Amino acid sequence: MNLYSSVSFIFFTFIALQILPLTIQQSAESCSSTLPLNDLTFNSSLLQCVEAWTRQNYILRYARTAENTWTFILSAPDSSVFIGIGFSTNGQMIGSSAVVGWLPPGGGRGQAKQYFLRGQSPGEVTPDQGDLVIVNGSLKIESVSSRLYMSFQLTAETPRQSILYAKGPAGFFPSSPGFMLREHQSMTTTTINYNTGSQSVVKGSPHSKLRKTHGLMNMIGWGVLMIIGALIARHMKQWEPTWFYSHIAVQITGFLLGLTGIVCGLVLENRTNASNVSTHKALGIAILVMGGLQVLALLARPDKESKYRKYWNWYHHNIGRAMIIHAISNIFYGIHLAKAGTSWNAGYGSAVGILALAAIGLEVRKILNK
Repeated sequence: MNLYSSVSFIFFTFIALQILPLTIQQSAESCSSTLPLNDLTFNSSLLQCVEAWTRQNYILRYARTAENTWTFILSAPDSSVFIGIGFSTNGQMIGSSAVVGWLPPGGGRGQAKQYFLRGQSPGEVTPDQGDLVIVNGSLKIESVSSRLYMSFQLTAETPRQSILYAKGPAGFFPSSPGFMLREHQSMTTTTINYNTGSQSVVKGSPHSKLRKTHGLMNMIGWGVLMIIGALIARHMKQWEPTWFYSHIAVQITGFLLGLTGIVCGLVLENRTNASNVSTHKALGIAILVMGGLQVLALLARPDKESKYRKYWNWYHHNIGRAMIIHAISNIFYGIHLAKAGTSWNAGYGSAVGILALAAIGLEVRKILNK
């Protein structure tokens, strides 16, 4: 019996090892693979090929198959998602026109449409619009050997060189009547030379450094240092006058960093023509005004014996609290607008959580010491 089991195990393992490469080969592809499409109306040997998105195994084949007519074939693993290719003037998603295709569940007929990417929210991605001149009847998508093949023809002297690739969320497919898209699962941006077939991957958007600086300066300045300064003023007064100078130093540093972050944000808005940041911008300006009032309060600080001191304390403390609450809210809102991901939410959330626990602990100690 043991011998029989061992022989069976070896036999089935051998069969599995033979089948596994075939299964992988079905979904994986390279530029050296034969194009498995039989209904092409042109010579497939004309096609140039680039491994467009290596991590997702996106392969792009293209050629000028007639005067001012370019044929594109994008292939990707069929993983129950939509696939997309966008053509951009500046390497950014906003303002681009894209071709998106999908096969609905249950093996229905594939659908592909042009979309205009007016903004980043789903409501700003409009189906059946865009400035790509697609040849009538050329747009289609099909599944062959566990891969999607989306093909289309563009009328253009030379297509745009900045190309975006997108992969949709698992299990979601646009449907009638709106055919709205959800946010992509992941995307990448490349530039391509149509003459040589060379391609380079764009490492982040053209304004990614400015966007990160804007976020980090505001996060550290308004969202961390201002809280630390408030804790110093409330719980460290037994160390006179160290607490006072520490409080001023931390708050002024936070104000300057926050001011830098807001200036970066205004520059970023101007360069990207962002259309969905009006609320975020208004909150940021309100926070800057409250921060400025806090700085001015230092200059108008009355003596402890003054009858106006209690009014000054009320003003200084409550403006500070309002500023901190608005800053925390606006930072999380900014992370949401920028689609920065869970790492930014988790990082700043952890910092706020630690500061909140410290504040609670210091309040408990203060109550117990009374």
